[in-house]
Amino acid sequence: MAYTLSINGQARQVDVPEDMPLLWVLRDELDMVGTKFGCGAGLCGACTVHLDGNAVRSCQTPVGAVGTARITTIEGIGQTAKGAAVQKAWIEVDAPQCGYCQAGQIMSATALLTSNPKPTRTQITEAMSGNLCRCASYHRIMEAIELAAKETAHAG
Repeated sequence: MAYTLSINGQARQVDVPEDMPLLWVLRDELDMVGTKFGCGAGLCGACTVHLDGNAVRSCQTPVGAVGTARITTIEGIGQTAKGAAVQKAWIEVDAPQCGYCQAGQIMSATALLTSNPKPTRTQITEAMSGNLCRCASYHRIMEAIELAAKETAHAG
């Protein structure tokens, strides 16, 4: 079935089965490999993207369910003020270790700060609980989110 998807502000055309996970549409059909495959069951968060600003697991989201939602991936998150601040903070605190989960971590953190610009540590922990990091760089991830929250609070 033919779909026109709005991805990072651009219309992209694909002809795929309606039950194909968005993850595979992005990676295999559109060669957008920043979104990672982790568990395939929506449990690890590596495949997180935004649909109309909400963090979703692309491995569990069939392309047929996307409709007219705006998709934002790690390749486009830096185009938003919150996303750019999160990416900058990630670099400043050297959050990633191996880096595999970091795209999903950044996407979840950006969704959190967009909906809650001044989260508490408890709120950050709750919002990020669905994102796993095998290297256990959770302390630096927390630090980066807190830094991004401070930076964006001062900006506006």
